[in-house]
Amino acid sequence: MLGSTMFLLVGETVKVPVYNAEGEKVGEQELPRFFSLPVRKDLIKRAFLAEFTARLQPKGRDPLAGKRTSARSYGVGHGIARVPRIPGLGRAAFINSAVGGMVAHPPRVEKRIHEEINKKEKRLATMSALAATAVADMVRARGHRFEADAVPVLLLGEAEEAVSKTREAKELLKKLGLWNDVERAQKGTKIRAGKGKMRSRRYKEPRSILFIVSNHRSPLALAVRNLPGVDVATGETVSVLELAPGGVPGRLTVITLPALNQLKARFEG
Repeated sequence: MLGSTMFLLVGETVKVPVYNAEGEKVGEQELPRFFSLPVRKDLIKRAFLAEFTARLQPKGRDPLAGKRTSARSYGVGHGIARVPRIPGLGRAAFINSAVGGMVAHPPRVEKRIHEEINKKEKRLATMSALAATAVADMVRARGHRFEADAVPVLLLGEAEEAVSKTREAKELLKKLGLWNDVERAQKGTKIRAGKGKMRSRRYKEPRSILFIVSNHRSPLALAVRNLPGVDVATGETVSVLELAPGGVPGRLTVITLPALNQLKARFEG
């Protein structure tokens, strides 16, 4: 059960079309109750920062960097600055303004970089982000382009096995009215400014469709994973990182029925 979040359920349950592997409408499916939750943008942003910072690697300088020197100050009465100097050379060392000296305020390993969040808040934020995927206006406000009748787009479970080639996935997305968003991501891909180009992040790629499947190694998942801006997640592991990139809810989402059952078991079971 949803426990303490039950009182937040609002509105009526929503029905959306279900499509087969050929992009044909074969019926309707009622979305789980948490798709009717209010969209808490503040909570989604907080959960995103918590999950994003959890991936960051702490870094810091050697505490003795720039300090391994015999330099000592001459003291007063010599008519020169009282900075540490190398014996016999008179050259300043150790201080941060000297060549080879220490850095004034270097990164420290003990710095707190991980934003904490309560488990119940994180759970509610994930459900709220899922609810945002069912609000067409929020999806469009995020910049997504689509012609589908309703969001999220639901696929039969057979589509996970029937679609095994990228060209087949392209044809399916065209029939569902979602291919324009993949093209938007491709055209929006830019070369990053700055030194990031040398550090394995040369391109900045807009986010496009999120596929929520029951198995991330299924033929459908493998067929779509290399499309521009497309991400693949399972119903058991999908998080705010995928549902609301940058902490902005309303991502264009395609969900298979087995993955929908996983979500229902995860949040209502």
